Amino acid sequence: MNSLSIFGTSSDAGKSTLSFALTYLLHKRGIKVAPFKAQNVSNNSVVTDIDAGEIAIPQAFAAKAIGLDTKPAMNPILLKSGGKNKAHMIINGKSVSNTDVREYYKNLDKLKPVVKEAYESLKNEYECIVAEGAGSPVELNLMEKDLSNIYVAQEFNTKIILVADIERGGVFASIYGVYNLLPKKLRKNVIGVIVNKFRGDITLFDEGVRIIEEEFKIPVLGLVPYKPFNLGFEDSASLMNYRQNTQDAIIKVAVINLPHISNFTDFEPLVIDPEIELNFISNPAQADSYDLLIVPGSKRVVDDLMWLRQRGFEAILQDKKRKIFAICGGYEMMFENIRDPQQVESKIENILGFGRFKGEVVFQKEKIVKQGCYNLFGVMGSGYEIHNGIAKKNAKRKKNLYGTFIHGIFENDNFRKALFTNIDVTYRGYNFNKYKAKSIDLFAMHVQEHIDLDRIVDALYH
Repeated sequence: MNSLSIFGTSSDAGKSTLSFALTYLLHKRGIKVAPFKAQNVSNNSVVTDIDAGEIAIPQAFAAKAIGLDTKPAMNPILLKSGGKNKAHMIINGKSVSNTDVREYYKNLDKLKPVVKEAYESLKNEYECIVAEGAGSPVELNLMEKDLSNIYVAQEFNTKIILVADIERGGVFASIYGVYNLLPKKLRKNVIGVIVNKFRGDITLFDEGVRIIEEEFKIPVLGLVPYKPFNLGFEDSASLMNYRQNTQDAIIKVAVINLPHISNFTDFEPLVIDPEIELNFISNPAQADSYDLLIVPGSKRVVDDLMWLRQRGFEAILQDKKRKIFAICGGYEMMFENIRDPQQVESKIENILGFGRFKGEVVFQKEKIVKQGCYNLFGVMGSGYEIHNGIAKKNAKRKKNLYGTFIHGIFENDNFRKALFTNIDVTYRGYNFNKYKAKSIDLFAMHVQEHIDLDRIVDALYH
């Protein structure tokens, strides 16, 4: 059976959500399928079930949606933002080094075997791999350096679906341009195009379908109407597109939108909580109208600490009457001192924190990457850790201040109930896992209703 590449005709065309939906739908058809992305660029990662490695959210999300244990092979190369022109490289789930972006591209030939080994290990186990692409597959100056699109499609002879974002405008040019700029061999493998994020009356695009099929000679596999899906956020841009119904909200929560915010999927359970109104703020003047202020994880803790000071957040974060929740990098900022003697994350080896917790945080080169069951301020629950900073305890509470290294903490229903009833005793809570499973199925069925899945499956078998 053939595998499948999902190419976007632009960035943020909806590749991740459609890749997840197609993985889910093929699984429902009885096909043994797994998600894959050769290279991801994201500060948003999770710890895998197998081998305790880091991979990006979309592949982990797609795997979990169909009951698979996550593993590093699903995303063998992950880049996280570093300093100027620098990226933190993770290969097969393990932190390797900080690398100059130019050096990274120079050494791509050394990384192709990593991608090939990961892909082949999955293909030995599964009938079909759904390989998500990255950005546009026809950036002509970078095509020789493209691991996620061109390399995978050529090396493994995958079938290809193009995903076009009609919301952006220019949908015809993007479809025609991408298709005709693909190498001739790959054009033959294109099953067709899915036009994504349509709003309004679908029949208004009947002529558009005719143009694409008859004049461009590209089959239209579906026209998918826009549907909000507040789960599996890949990056901060997609996160900011979340939609909330706040008519029943009783608690207002603000997350400080740090320049290097990471692991923002921590807040998905709050986005979909009908009793919570969640907003991201960048101005300290906005903080007064919220019941809880969250300092999130950060890929560059010292830089974001200085940003908070420059912005004027320090007095707010030192206010003992204000309810504050600090996660991972945010937790580290709450200590008296942050030391980085080996310059793991910053050239600044020592800086004062906000001083809410006694003691210091020391950065070490070896990153802690693990998942488990934790005591979450008196409530047992699951979560995971990804951090270089070391403190004596992985969680602390001091009056109205909560701090922890644990990500995924708000996915625990009992913990959310304990935290938010402390703010408003009328808070009822909800079952996150039940909501998530229902939302995944509803979204996948929405996609299935508007695409020709039979045609896609048939193409994978031929």
